[in-house]
Amino acid sequence: MESSDAPDARLTAFGSQLVEVHDRLRGELARLSDDVDAYLDGGTRPRDLRAHCLAFCAALERHHTGEDAGAFPALAERHPELAPTLDKLREDHWLVSGILRRLQELAGGLGPETGDPREAQRVRGELDGLMAIVESHFRYEERSIVEALDALNVPEWAGAPPAFLRAGTPTTP
Repeated sequence: MESSDAPDARLTAFGSQLVEVHDRLRGELARLSDDVDAYLDGGTRPRDLRAHCLAFCAALERHHTGEDAGAFPALAERHPELAPTLDKLREDHWLVSGILRRLQELAGGLGPETGDPREAQRVRGELDGLMAIVESHFRYEERSIVEALDALNVPEWAGAPPAFLRAGTPTTP
């Protein structure tokens, strides 16, 4: 990406920033998965496994809510041909949201006062489903809308990143 102080230079970064947010979320999901695997392999449960799980779920939900409320309406207004793609992405968000709810409920069994590996096994199962759907969703989204995002000119996004680009988790360095 070309560096410039021109107002349009900031706007062309939204598609690239989306990919960066996806990469951060992928990394957090992989770390969470590794933590659960380590525990299931007989290791000590990381003290913050429950907190990490809940923080990741919240970050991914925030990202998708921001897309649904901000990015997708802006894209639909300027690129009506993307309507079927945006509908598919919203459907994915709904599916992911259901998994996140189940994962958050299961994360309650991962607290320091519990030591039941069956709870971690249930979390592992939900994580497997989440990882498959999220990776497929992210790839589809990146192929389908990054170019259109880069072309968007939304003045209110110029001062601060829109909600869909604010998906960092507290555990992200």
